[in-house]
Amino acid sequence: MPSPAKKRKNNAPESSPQRMRSIESFFRGQATKRAKTAANPAEPVSESKQEVLTDEELARKLQAEWDREDRAAASSAQPAESAHQAEQLKSSTPLPAPVNDVRAKSEAVRTKETLSLQSSIGSEDTIVSSIPFDQSPLTFEPSKYVDELQRHWASDGGDATYALLTRGQGLKTLYDKHGDAGDVAFEAKKRQSFTLKRPKPLTIKGVYQSLMKIAKSKGPGSQESKQRIVEKLLQDSRGAEESRYIVRILVQNLRIGAVKTTMLIALARAFLFSKPKGAEFTVRSPQELSRLKKEELADVYSKAEEIVKASYARHPNYDDLVPCLLEIGVTEELLVRCGLTLHVPLRPMLGSITRDLSDMLTKLQGRDFACEYKYDGQRAQVHCDEKGKVSIFSRHLELMTDKYPDLVSLVPAIRGESVSSFILEGEVVAVDPDSGELKSFQILTNRAKKNVELGSIKVNVCLFAFDLMYLNGEPLLDRPFRERRELLRSLFTEIPNRFTWVKSLDATSADSDAVLEFFKGATEAKCEGIMVKVLDNVAKSEPDKSVGISYEREEMEQEVLESEQNGQDGLQSIKSEPKEKVSRRKPLLATYEPDKRLESWLKVKKDYSTSSDTLDLIPIGAWHGQGRKAKWWSPILMAVRNPETGVLEAVTKCMSGFTDKFYQANKEKYSEGGENVISRPSYVEYAGEPDVWFEPQEVWEMAFADITLSPTYTAAIGLVSDERGLSLRFPRFLRVREDKSIDEASTSDDLAALWRKQVERSKMEEVHQVADEDEKLGWQED
Repeated sequence: MPSPAKKRKNNAPESSPQRMRSIESFFRGQATKRAKTAANPAEPVSESKQEVLTDEELARKLQAEWDREDRAAASSAQPAESAHQAEQLKSSTPLPAPVNDVRAKSEAVRTKETLSLQSSIGSEDTIVSSIPFDQSPLTFEPSKYVDELQRHWASDGGDATYALLTRGQGLKTLYDKHGDAGDVAFEAKKRQSFTLKRPKPLTIKGVYQSLMKIAKSKGPGSQESKQRIVEKLLQDSRGAEESRYIVRILVQNLRIGAVKTTMLIALARAFLFSKPKGAEFTVRSPQELSRLKKEELADVYSKAEEIVKASYARHPNYDDLVPCLLEIGVTEELLVRCGLTLHVPLRPMLGSITRDLSDMLTKLQGRDFACEYKYDGQRAQVHCDEKGKVSIFSRHLELMTDKYPDLVSLVPAIRGESVSSFILEGEVVAVDPDSGELKSFQILTNRAKKNVELGSIKVNVCLFAFDLMYLNGEPLLDRPFRERRELLRSLFTEIPNRFTWVKSLDATSADSDAVLEFFKGATEAKCEGIMVKVLDNVAKSEPDKSVGISYEREEMEQEVLESEQNGQDGLQSIKSEPKEKVSRRKPLLATYEPDKRLESWLKVKKDYSTSSDTLDLIPIGAWHGQGRKAKWWSPILMAVRNPETGVLEAVTKCMSGFTDKFYQANKEKYSEGGENVISRPSYVEYAGEPDVWFEPQEVWEMAFADITLSPTYTAAIGLVSDERGLSLRFPRFLRVREDKSIDEASTSDDLAALWRKQVERSKMEEVHQVADEDEKLGWQED
C-alpha cells in the first residue's frame, strides 16, 4: 500500500507546475496547518479526507489508537472494571485504513518512540544555556564544564551541538527583536508545538557540512537540493534560537555586530588561554594573566592578535587557519604555515587618502617614490601555478576567473621562460582594442560576470599590472616596491592594449613641477588621479626624513599643550627653548602589507577637495522631517565604524546636500515596514532614539566644516578624550560611494586623525600669527 506521502504526491493536480519553495513558504505552510488544526481539533475525518492525511494528522490518529489500547490493557488487568467502560472501548470510532495498515508495523518501533508526538517546547539545550559565557576570560574556567558537555554530547555522536553558537551574551540581546528573516524563523519555530519525531540535535559540524553542500550544489536540480537541505536544517533545529541563526546565516546577515576583526581577535585570545589535548605549544593561565597590569595585558593581547591578523591577511581561509592554530598556537611560525598560497587570494594593500599634491609631497619629503596612473577600472589579483592553472580575484576576494577568459588566455604569452608561478596585481580597464583609448568604469560594468565565452566578448579589456607579490614559489611581500616592480617588468612581456604596466613617474618631493604635470596627464587620460608609492625601505641606522615637517608640527603642538598644562606660556616656551627634533614615528616601509592602509601608499584623486576633508560615513537611522520635508527622512544619522569591535559609532546628523529626488528615493528605499528598516541594533552606539533604524548597507561621502568634541556622540571616544567622542559640524552630503562596502567606510581612527590634523593646523596658525606679530613689532622697534 502506498505511503501517505506517496498518496499526497499521486493526488496532486497534474496541471500544477512545479514551484520552488522559499524559506517564507516553508513557515507559511506550517502556520496554515497549525491554524487548521487549532480551529477544528475534533473534526471527524471523512473518507475523502483520509487520502490526504498530513504527517501530523496521521501521528495524532496513531497516538489516539495507542492510548485506547493502553487503556484497554489497563482495564483488563482490573477485575472491577465496569462493563460500561468496556462497551465504550468497543464502540470507538474506527481509524482510517492508512492508520490500520501502519499499526501492525508500528508496534516494533513504539518502544523507541519514533512516531509518537514529541513536544518541541522546552527542547532547547539547557546544559549549554547554563554555561556563563558572559564572564570575563580571566575568570571563566572552561574545564569546569568540559566533562559534562562531552557526556551530554556523547549520546548524539560526540560533536558539539549547534546550540553552543547561539548562546554568547551578544546574541541574547537580539532575542526579542524583530525585523529580519531570522526573526520570522524564530517566531515560527517558537509556536511549533509538536513534531513527529524528536530530531537529533544539530551539531556545529553538521550545520557546517550542510552549508558546504549548499555552496557546492550546482547544475540541474541544485535548487531543489538546496531547498531540501534548508528545510532539513530548520526542521531539526531545537528551539527558536537555533532556527533564527540558521536563517540569518543563509541570508548572510547575522546582525550581531561581528566583523572579520572580531573573529580574529577572538581566535587569538582563545589560543592564548587554551590548547587541545596533545598540543605542545605554550599557553598562559587566566590566573597568570589576571596578575598583569592593564598595559601589560593589552600588550600580550596585541602581539597575539597581530600575528593572527597578519596570517589571515595573507591567507584568508579559516579552514586552513584554525587547524594551524590547533597545532602550533599563536606563534610566528603561523605566518609560514598559513601564509601566502597560490589560488587563495591575499587581502590587498590599501592606500591612504591625501587631499592634494602639496600634502603628499610633505608626507614623502626626502623619500624616493613612484607616481602611477590610478585607472578607472577593477582591481584584479592574478594567480598562476606551475601547471598553468589561472585564478583571478577581485579586491573583495571574489573569484572572477570566468568573467575574464580573455585575460586567462593571455597568461602563457605574458610570462617569461623563467617564470613558473606567480601572483601579480593590476587594474582591469575597458579599452578600445585598436587605439588603446581608455573607457569608463561604467563601460566595464556592462560586461557579463559569468559564463563569458571568448567569441562573445563585446567589452575588451587591458590589464595594467603594478605589483608582483609571489614568484616561482617564493613570497615577495617583504621586498621593497622598487625590487618587486623591477621583477615584474623584466620577467613579463607586454602585449599592446591587452597587458602592460601602469604608466608611472619616479620622483622626489623636490620634483613638484614634474609631479603636477604627471597628475594633469592622468586626469586628461580619464584616470581617477594618481597613486604614489614609496620605492625603498629606510635602513634602521638611517633617519626617516619623510616625516620631518609634519612631525615637527605635531611635536610643537604637543609641547604647547604640555607647557599650558604646566601654567606656562606655551608659545613663548617654544620660541625661547628650541629643541632638536627626533622622529618617533615608524618609518614608511616599501614592503607589501596586506589588508593595511598605510602612508607608504597615497592616493590623490581629481575629485578630492583641496580646501576641506571628507569622510565616508554609514547611514544608520533617521527622523521624520519637518515642514516641507515632512514626507521624507531628515535628518539622517551617520556613523563611522570601529575597526576593532565592529561597532558602528554615531558621529553626526545630516540634513544638508540632499536633493528632493534623492530624498524621495531614500524614503522609498528605507520605507517603514520595509526590509531595510530594522529594530534597534545592538551593534550601534548612540544614546538617542531615531524614528527609524536603517539596515547598514551604504556608504555616503560627507563634507563638513570641522570636528568637535561631543558629550553626545561616542565616535572615537578614548582616542582623543576619555570622556567625550567626536562629532562633525555642518555636515553636507556629497554622494553615495557605490564603489565602497560598509567595511571600507571611514573608521574612528580616521576621524581621530582628522581631528588631530585640525588641532595641529589651528596651533600652527596661532604660531604663525604670533611670529607675524613679533616680526611687525621688531620692524617698528628698528
